[in-house]
Amino acid sequence: MDHPVCPLCERPIPPEAKQSLHHLIPKLKGGKGGPTVLLHQICHNEIHATLSEAELARDYDTIEALRVHPRLQRFIAWVARRPPAFHSKTPGGRRKR
Repeated sequence: MDHPVCPLCERPIPPEAKQSLHHLIPKLKGGKGGPTVLLHQICHNEIHATLSEAELARDYDTIEALRVHPRLQRFIAWVARRPPAFHSKTPGGRRKR
């Protein structure tokens, strides 16, 4: 049986991997009931460490937009070299507020 694939890092998400649903438009910005995508938990953490809810709603409401953000591009290149079930604390610092 094929495992779902994380649309951010494009690695499979095996059942033992930490995973979560990401609202493409944050719930706090009107996305409740809107489209969601299944991601590795580490990928989801990195999105929220990088971008504010407002930035996500305004400019990064698609996987394509997320994948071209410079910090997320570096993260994707880094995590692509890890096993599919890999999880760690979010590398790098949180975004500047």
